[in-house]
Amino acid sequence: MRIDVVGTTRAKLGESPVWCPVTQSLFWVDIDGCQVLRFHPSTGTHEHRPLTQRPGSIFLSDDPDVLFVAAEHELLTLRWSTGQTRSRLAIEATDAPTRLNDGRSDPEGRLWVGTMDEARSGQLPHGRLFRIDSDDAVSVHQEQVGVSNGLAFSPDGRTMYWADSSRETVWAFDYDRDTGTPSRQRIFLDFAELPGKPDGACVDTDGCYWIACVYGSALLRVTPKGTVNRRIELPVTKPSMPAFGGPDLRQLYVTSISSGGREPAPQSPEAGALLVLDVEAQGIPEPRVALSTNW
Repeated sequence: MRIDVVGTTRAKLGESPVWCPVTQSLFWVDIDGCQVLRFHPSTGTHEHRPLTQRPGSIFLSDDPDVLFVAAEHELLTLRWSTGQTRSRLAIEATDAPTRLNDGRSDPEGRLWVGTMDEARSGQLPHGRLFRIDSDDAVSVHQEQVGVSNGLAFSPDGRTMYWADSSRETVWAFDYDRDTGTPSRQRIFLDFAELPGKPDGACVDTDGCYWIACVYGSALLRVTPKGTVNRRIELPVTKPSMPAFGGPDLRQLYVTSISSGGREPAPQSPEAGALLVLDVEAQGIPEPRVALSTNW
């Protein structure tokens, strides 16, 4: 199987790759580098837009020139053509010992985003998992979270996946698309015998869950029944999140981490790079968030 390194760009903490079908480009973030990046496969070039805050995750809006960005404790809007950002919605208090991390839109356009605990005080963690509805209502669905990650939805939108990297566990939930309510939480994947820790994830058209094994130099494909049926070794110690892209969503992009993150890890020349793999699978389109851009 072919694994290519995309260009020479190296992120401190690469995350949140999102394919935009309108512009045929891939957006992703460098959290510790405080920037949003964009890769154009047709030209092989990268663009970037600097931010004054750390972006944890990004989301498509109904305007192809505008992204939603979950940064630190709030949701921003970013107009790509100008690089201008605006505060869109406060999610947590600015003095909370957390920052926004992994996120994803559900099939109905609700925005899900979690936080990670930066206090590391040895007490119960302070992270939470939030849902943001189209009317800007913010609700909390998990508390005492260490590092929220792994958000993804099955092709029919009836199963939601979510992970806490610090607990080395991925859970599955039944998901009510009408109300946006997860229920019947159960362990989907226990990382005790797997490489590294669970990080970002996505789902293919067969309903299989692809998850990056941060600190484990690997990418896993997991069936809807929770069976690992494929393991791909990667040339980076800290892969962070996969996303399907390309005109037919048959290329798998994977972000990675170099100097960022909580724990040091052996480095390689490819650390922090954006990778692209031919995995003979097809992804599902990323839903657009049903919030107004208020631009």
